[in-house]
Amino acid sequence: MDEKNFDEISQEIIALLDAKKYMYARDKILGLQEVDMAEALEEVIERLGIEYAVILFRMLPKDVSAEVFSYLPTDDQLAVINVITDKEIKYIIDELDFDDMIDVLEELPANIVDKILEKSTKEERKQINTFLNYPDDSAGSLMTPDYISLQKDWTVGDALAHIKRVGMDSETVYTCYVKDRGRKLIGIVSLRTLVVSDADRPLADIINEDVICTNVYADQENVSEMFKKYGYLAIPVVDNEMRLVGIITVDDIFGVIEEEYNEDFERMAGVLDSSDAEYLDIGVFKHVRNRLPWLALLMVSAMLTGGIIRSFETLLSSVISLAVYLPMLMGTGGNSGSQSATLIIRGMAVGDIEMRDALRVFWKELRVSFTVGLMLSALNMVKILFLDREDIWVAATVCISMVVIVTMAKCIGGMLPMLAKRVGIDPALMAAPMISSLTDLVSCLTYFTLASVVLRL
Repeated sequence: MDEKNFDEISQEIIALLDAKKYMYARDKILGLQEVDMAEALEEVIERLGIEYAVILFRMLPKDVSAEVFSYLPTDDQLAVINVITDKEIKYIIDELDFDDMIDVLEELPANIVDKILEKSTKEERKQINTFLNYPDDSAGSLMTPDYISLQKDWTVGDALAHIKRVGMDSETVYTCYVKDRGRKLIGIVSLRTLVVSDADRPLADIINEDVICTNVYADQENVSEMFKKYGYLAIPVVDNEMRLVGIITVDDIFGVIEEEYNEDFERMAGVLDSSDAEYLDIGVFKHVRNRLPWLALLMVSAMLTGGIIRSFETLLSSVISLAVYLPMLMGTGGNSGSQSATLIIRGMAVGDIEMRDALRVFWKELRVSFTVGLMLSALNMVKILFLDREDIWVAATVCISMVVIVTMAKCIGGMLPMLAKRVGIDPALMAAPMISSLTDLVSCLTYFTLASVVLRL
């Protein structure tokens, strides 16, 4: 559904609810996909309040309501849960996929989680508590135990019969995981391979033992890199003894990739302690706390730049025109460094650039920057001599400085992110604010040093 049609339907639903025409609103929302229903409920909550949203939510078929609930943002899920009954909460939790259920339980108040666990079986409680105890940023907190598990001594016919029995309750049936009697993962087999193989053929003959898997305590960002690298729909998760404990599907990793990109974007803008909350939901003082430290650090860098300028006061007072070109040189240096840093950070993020490529990156940036610097210097030479009508030595100082500054700035911008990764710092921190501050220092020092030599002052 296109955005325009959805907006029209959403507004109709809100108008019907506001007019107390609940059945008409129910019929209207049931014409949407579950994910669109969730978005429509978000609009209802924002415009009319949680009470109207819950009225509409309760009128949905039970199986639909559970699916819609899984698509709601965390804040709206909590708002709904605070209004509906414990029985309704239990039904929703039971209907959710296991990984979605764990995500919801992690956000619920402890007293509600306790009530849900009280009504669960002993085996369910044990499994839920195990998953809840995994670190938030680990593969274990993302995985689901709902996968197709086969035994290595089965035949293809046994495997297909098993898939028919449990397939509807599994997260995916396209890849099946083969274990030995000790639950150790020994291989995988695709549904396509099973379907085209003879029913009496042993699984051991067709399984692929070259399995890409991840540890249950692996960092989520490392798992997302595996998905991007291999393009799999699911990756198995094992413990330290290589026992299969769950799988992570590609839809579960989308959220991690989005969080990773948001975090990098915020760090590149100099914002610390990024939050999943929306901009308008974050308090003023938290915004201040997130932004102030980085700005204070960059301000110190600017103070150092100011100190360099002050130390060359005599030079500036002798040749006032030098001050005219300083902002241009500093700005060009900062832009050059930021260009390179952005390209390198992106290349590292998508896996195009590895640490072993450091010398190749440096050599390429050196050639690119020198060429760019020469071209910019040529343009400036024409402007300074024929438009500004400055002395040839002032023009030479500015143009030589331009070549040196652009070359150094691009090399700094290209190498700093890689150096940061080498020492365990997020490369995103070496983005525009940091690069600009460093290149300002380099630009001032280079410019005034060259001016002192060329103009002999």
